[in-house]
Amino acid sequence: MNPDTSPPHPDAAPPPRDEHVAAFLTHLRSERTASAYTTRNYEHALREFAVWHQEHRHSPPDWTLLEREDFRSYLRFLGRSELGRAAVRLRSSALKSFYKFLLRRGVVTSLPIKNLALPKLEQRLPKFLTIPQMIALLRAPLDELAAAQAAREADAPAVDDTVFLRDVAILETIYSCGLRISELAGMRGGDLNWPEQLVRVLGKGRKERQVPIGVPALNAIRRYWKSLPTPPGLADAVFQAGRDKPQAVSPRVIQLRLKRYLAAAGLDPQLTPHKLRHSYATHLLNAGADLRSVQELLGHAQLQTTQVYTHLTTGRLKAIYDQAHPRA
Repeated sequence: MNPDTSPPHPDAAPPPRDEHVAAFLTHLRSERTASAYTTRNYEHALREFAVWHQEHRHSPPDWTLLEREDFRSYLRFLGRSELGRAAVRLRSSALKSFYKFLLRRGVVTSLPIKNLALPKLEQRLPKFLTIPQMIALLRAPLDELAAAQAAREADAPAVDDTVFLRDVAILETIYSCGLRISELAGMRGGDLNWPEQLVRVLGKGRKERQVPIGVPALNAIRRYWKSLPTPPGLADAVFQAGRDKPQAVSPRVIQLRLKRYLAAAGLDPQLTPHKLRHSYATHLLNAGADLRSVQELLGHAQLQTTQVYTHLTTGRLKAIYDQAHPRA
């Protein structure tokens, strides 16, 4: 079978509904409780493969008949495209997960996409904020709040203090705990263990972990809750959409508020909330935290995911969170 060289037609018709793909996506949403982001990416990847197969094999894919060479040809096609290496690996991962699902259901008897060569990921070092930059960012909402209160004394229009206090608590918690933005938005009152200074976190794949939370973050949450009409209960969102909106603040709102405070602190407003997580890991390792401990704190399944931060550190890895974190 010769490798295909023709690019996909930009106006290619979408493939017809595929019952196996539909069942897989339902499985992701319910049984595996995958995130909406993962489900959307996998659906897009399978759809792309089906379009490619329609154009280059002139028929919708029959998943029971596809052979190893079909996937080799597809990966060669992707390799010649403008997609980055990570994007190619994501598409391969989606197809592998789909075939494992089909194998468990007895639809196929083998995994034709197993052990195919993939492009190696480029080792791009994660961006992070220095400790002084991080402190400037943490102060930005407080500075805005102080300015708003001063303006109020000058008979300017009233500003809701609650939003700024919430944002202080959000930034402190992301940095104190190294949380993903989805983990932060999903926090409930019952996840906070105040006496032990711990947070129960529901991470990727609904894996649960316990992480320490520093006193500045707990104080910020306490101050924020005091500004609410009713403090959150055990099942309520820790960080709410507004003073009178008890639903959880959305990840999108967190991203937009972060941009605002980055700009106010004189930092790059394009930095994402995930960069605060990078900063957390880097500062811990720089202060001597051991790699295995940081892996557990971040909720990484593989140590190699955490090892990228070792390229950014200068201290010897020897201590754990309480000894290392600048705001523990």
